[in-house]
Amino acid sequence: MADADDVRRVALGLPQVEEIESAGFDFRVGGKGFVWSYPERLPGQPRRIRTDVAVLFVGDEAEKQALLLGEPELFFTAPGYGDLPLVMVRLAEVGVGRLTELITDAWQMRGPAD
Repeated sequence: MADADDVRRVALGLPQVEEIESAGFDFRVGGKGFVWSYPERLPGQPRRIRTDVAVLFVGDEAEKQALLLGEPELFFTAPGYGDLPLVMVRLAEVGVGRLTELITDAWQMRGPAD
């Protein structure tokens, strides 16, 4: 089981990462976001920042669908994220090792190509 502190520790352990001021967590590399807290939007309610859910960059639609279909208890998407290469991960359902892999993969896809 992982939490927001694990996200922060893993993300800040990667090179060239900056944390953006946020009500939750928001990490970027080369100016591009790769993991941040989920801004849940429910009809008729103000946006709520959920630090128990991380939004992860996954690279492409094929990877997104593989995660969503393969592990629906762990990953989901939401309206407004349609064609974007992003998934939400329920932190309470993911182990720290797996979370580390997911964050590292997202960082590698978004980071500078040097």
